[in-house]
Amino acid sequence: MDERVKHTQAALLSTLLDAIRFNCSKKADARDIDAQGIANLLWVMAKLADIAQEPTPGLNETVTALLPYVKAQKANFKQQGITNLLWATAKLADNGQEQTARFKVAMAALLPFVNALKANFNPQEIANLLWATAKPGELLELNIVTTAFESLIYRISETPQLSQQDIWMSLWGVMVWCARLSLISNANQNSVIEKYMDDLFTRLENTSPNNEDEQSIIALAASWLGRACPIVPHYLRTMSQPQAEFRDQLQSCIPSLKIEEEKYLNSLPPVDLLLPDHNMVIEIQGPFHYVCGDFKTRNGSTLLKIALLKKAGFEIMEIPANTVWDQDSIKPCIDQIKTREGASRLESESTGDPLAD
Repeated sequence: MDERVKHTQAALLSTLLDAIRFNCSKKADARDIDAQGIANLLWVMAKLADIAQEPTPGLNETVTALLPYVKAQKANFKQQGITNLLWATAKLADNGQEQTARFKVAMAALLPFVNALKANFNPQEIANLLWATAKPGELLELNIVTTAFESLIYRISETPQLSQQDIWMSLWGVMVWCARLSLISNANQNSVIEKYMDDLFTRLENTSPNNEDEQSIIALAASWLGRACPIVPHYLRTMSQPQAEFRDQLQSCIPSLKIEEEKYLNSLPPVDLLLPDHNMVIEIQGPFHYVCGDFKTRNGSTLLKIALLKKAGFEIMEIPANTVWDQDSIKPCIDQIKTREGASRLESESTGDPLAD
């Protein structure tokens, strides 16, 4: 695109964002943004954040200005507005907008209306809602999400004709929900939800994934259900700097420790570090594993991977990437592994295992 055109578009967008923020700053009786306007604007903000290859000046401030009106206008949104808002807030949180608390307030205000209006949502809206309520992971308390999720998945199961896109999104959302429940040992409820997962997986048996995201979804679902994986997913192997730093620290402290990097396990995305002698996986979690990159609130994708690894019998150690260079934070992790390695060697020596030499 011509640089002059880019400059003109950027100037127009900046003017638009300025106008939105100015309108939001007016007194209540002077504003002319209604509930539908709020929903439409946040949907546009999410689209802009999703397609932008670099930060858009003023976007974060505009989202900040709009979010309080979600709770204020909550009773005035119709089902399409609720769907668009939950999708938009999930997308914005996933794109690193630093608004964790505001997103939580906005989404929590809308979720009760999902259950109240459950009969009005069409299949596409339901699929979007299942995705949107799963994507923020731990941002929303499980009990807040559960009622809405149960009503939505029941509606999906009762709908014989679904587009492939709706099935992909619904299947991913149900898997994340199962993951959250499994991580709190809610096995009884999980067995019920797995039936819905199995149904959605079965609907995709005679289809071909169109992209890497769909390949991943079908592989993860097959792993969860213990079904044969019909495809070989393609995952990128990347070694991050924090990952390499922790590996070097760990190997330096425990020279005898066997460490494997970027290892594929059970059709899952590669794990950062595998300690095969201890059946332990170490994940160095960068900002994209957390909502808004806050290094506290794990997102849906992260919860799903952790739950699948635990389901496969691995012990998981999660280390936020921003703590790798903090010796006070890292020392307990290394000490824990050092203790296990020492105990393992003692056991090998006592049994005469030549590997202990």
